[in-house]
Amino acid sequence: MSGRPMACDRAELKTLFLFEKLDDEQLARLCREGRVEEFDPGPVYTEGEPATCFFVLLKGTVVLSRRVGADDVEVNRTSQRGVYAGAFQAYLGDRAAASYSGSMRVTETSRFFVLPSETFASIMRDWFPMAVHLLEGLFFGSKNTQQVINQRERLLALGSLSAGLTHELNNPAAAAVRATSALRERVAGMRHKLGVIAAGRYEPDTLLTLVEIQERTAEQVAKATPVSPLEASDREDAITDWLDDRGIDGGWQLAPTFVQAGLDTDWLDQVAAAVDERTLEGAVRWLNYTVETELLMNEIEDSTTRVSTLVNAARQYSQLDRAPYRTADVHELLDSTLMMLSGKIGKRITVVKDYDRSVPNIPAYPGELNQVWTNLIDNAVSAMNDVGGEGTLTVRTALDHDQLLVEFRDTGPGVPEEIRDRIFDPFFTTKPVGQGTGLGLDISWRIVVNKHHGSLSVRSEPGDTRFQVRLPLTAVESETGPEASS
Repeated sequence: MSGRPMACDRAELKTLFLFEKLDDEQLARLCREGRVEEFDPGPVYTEGEPATCFFVLLKGTVVLSRRVGADDVEVNRTSQRGVYAGAFQAYLGDRAAASYSGSMRVTETSRFFVLPSETFASIMRDWFPMAVHLLEGLFFGSKNTQQVINQRERLLALGSLSAGLTHELNNPAAAAVRATSALRERVAGMRHKLGVIAAGRYEPDTLLTLVEIQERTAEQVAKATPVSPLEASDREDAITDWLDDRGIDGGWQLAPTFVQAGLDTDWLDQVAAAVDERTLEGAVRWLNYTVETELLMNEIEDSTTRVSTLVNAARQYSQLDRAPYRTADVHELLDSTLMMLSGKIGKRITVVKDYDRSVPNIPAYPGELNQVWTNLIDNAVSAMNDVGGEGTLTVRTALDHDQLLVEFRDTGPGVPEEIRDRIFDPFFTTKPVGQGTGLGLDISWRIVVNKHHGSLSVRSEPGDTRFQVRLPLTAVESETGPEASS
């Protein structure tokens, strides 16, 4: 909106900290090429509009805000004369943001000294050429440095995740190899038993009955449920006694396999009823091979399924096969990150998922949100490691008005109040030298706030620290330009 034009007073401009060192000729140029305008309470400019002017407050009160989802979030409110906002980076030319990175309104009738952005850029280059070069170097140098640091932080996280993923993959892969080797031996044993059967020691009717028992046994193995150690011991003793009573040697070796498969003495009675006493031991050992084979195949299936699940989690986490910006299920992202970090979390930390499955999918950069989850979970685990490595990590999702809340709660020692306002600053860390870059929370804040137009905050007391991420439910045009400042 346009204000009411007013006379420009060089003496008044001289009283502002921005212009107090200028000479009369420079002040005259400001008044000649700029203007003074008075605005009634209301908006002065709106986020996203072309950044056409540089504003300096002469009198009144300004409020600066940023758009987050459907809300305008106030970031600064001041009545200090000389504060500035608007196109204050116009001296960067077409390399700077072409639109306002936030909104400004006044809460009372206020006066501004206003310079068109092109005039402001020209004056800066004419009067302060060295300063402009230094500011350009600082701006673009900081931007490039931040990009390099972000890449380094991602590489550090990737290295940690790769080590954890390798460890997680090694366990099921090794189990599958062991089970395959054992399965080979069991299949060889079954071939030997088939040779004995072919020698004619079993009547045809007996053999048919044994085959039927074998089929039922295989089905029973698939349905077997784990039992307590005490109950398993009692069942093993009962089966061992049953086998010993019938003169079958090594019953104590066969019993654990039968118990693991959910079989008991009633099943053995069915086998004994199907064969005579002379062929009972051979039948039991043949069926034992069947049970062992089924158990080993279950183990191989479980192991390979675990490998497949980990590979899918890694693909989901990395988002390599997904568009960089899309509608995403935040629970899928959280689950993949938790799985990728399961090795680092360890068994002494309990993970509780308190998900509100009714929350909708949100427009987001999934790969970058996974980096946020990684940083926040890593911080929580590190905090609990400081108090013995035990605790509870609760990951909660919920609707918070028109935003999605993702909360990470840990039972660590908490964030001291005196440093709470600094934890999102670059390079600030409480970890020992060499164990933290101090960039995880800063990068997380930038991803959530600058890229997703959300918010990231912390609430903490000993035993209850909560990092809360709020994300808009609807798409917001990405804006990564710096916030107007004073």
